Amino acid sequence: MTTGPESPAPRQPLPPPGPEHRSGFACFVGRPNVGKSTLLNAVVGSKIAITSDKPQTTRRAIRGIVTRPDAQLVIVDTPGMHKPRTLLGERLGDLIRSVWSDVDVVGFCVPADEPIGPGDRRIAADLTKEAPRSPVVGIVTKTDRARPEQVAAQLQALAQLREFAHVVPVSATAGTQVDVVTDLLIDCLPPGPRFYPDAELTDEPVETLIAELVREAALDGVREELPHSVAVVVDEMGPREREPGRPPLTDVYATIFVERDSQKAIILGSKGSRLSRIGTRARPGIEALVGTKVYLDLHVTVAKEWQRDPKQLRRLGFD
Repeated sequence: MTTGPESPAPRQPLPPPGPEHRSGFACFVGRPNVGKSTLLNAVVGSKIAITSDKPQTTRRAIRGIVTRPDAQLVIVDTPGMHKPRTLLGERLGDLIRSVWSDVDVVGFCVPADEPIGPGDRRIAADLTKEAPRSPVVGIVTKTDRARPEQVAAQLQALAQLREFAHVVPVSATAGTQVDVVTDLLIDCLPPGPRFYPDAELTDEPVETLIAELVREAALDGVREELPHSVAVVVDEMGPREREPGRPPLTDVYATIFVERDSQKAIILGSKGSRLSRIGTRARPGIEALVGTKVYLDLHVTVAKEWQRDPKQLRRLGFD
């Protein structure tokens, strides 16, 4: 089953590799759809968080791990900050603020192609209140979508918003300045040991990552009102008994939840055609994750008004 959101909690530290080693937690914050998840994936060098052009795609505090000889950086991707309209929205807001208070450095993201607005100013004020001692790195994202003069103007506007330890432009899509962002975040970490083994890229359960890949596929091409109503739970998964001469196969059974019958019809499509496309789109990412071919069995069910129902939220992993 998928697990609910939680703030970063260090494991028992591993022995330090050297006296100059730095380690700690960072998080990316900002309005919905400013490129936080894409930046996390670029910094980690692997797809840890799902991405979409639909706002409020991220619902969990996904952790990505960057390990270098001299440092280990654990980055927490958080949902975009917005005015909550549901119980789920309120819980996500609480999650974001709890993460802020637990990390060593914050990356505050604003896109290069949109003016700084009231939402950005509210987040800046909240950061000052909730994490007054944490250094904040100002990050202008999506620079590939803006002209150089736009990027320069946005950097100046961001620098005037509050005090930052650094201000830096980046394009996660183009890979421009990603290493610089990583270096600046690491510079703000305290000396310390590694918390995770060198090869580990995330500590998220595989069921959570699979559910997110299915949800990402389900969000592709849907109308604006539907994304907020979609949730996914992996009901069961495991290796199928191997037949002689055949490659390993993993069975995955997952349920896509929506809030209304009309939304179920959208996800299913004509004669189940859209649900089939969702499976086709999600399967390659799941196979890369589990390391085998995958049989993916998807079902759609209605959980009426689940975003506002405490019992339904617990059932879907949003405790």
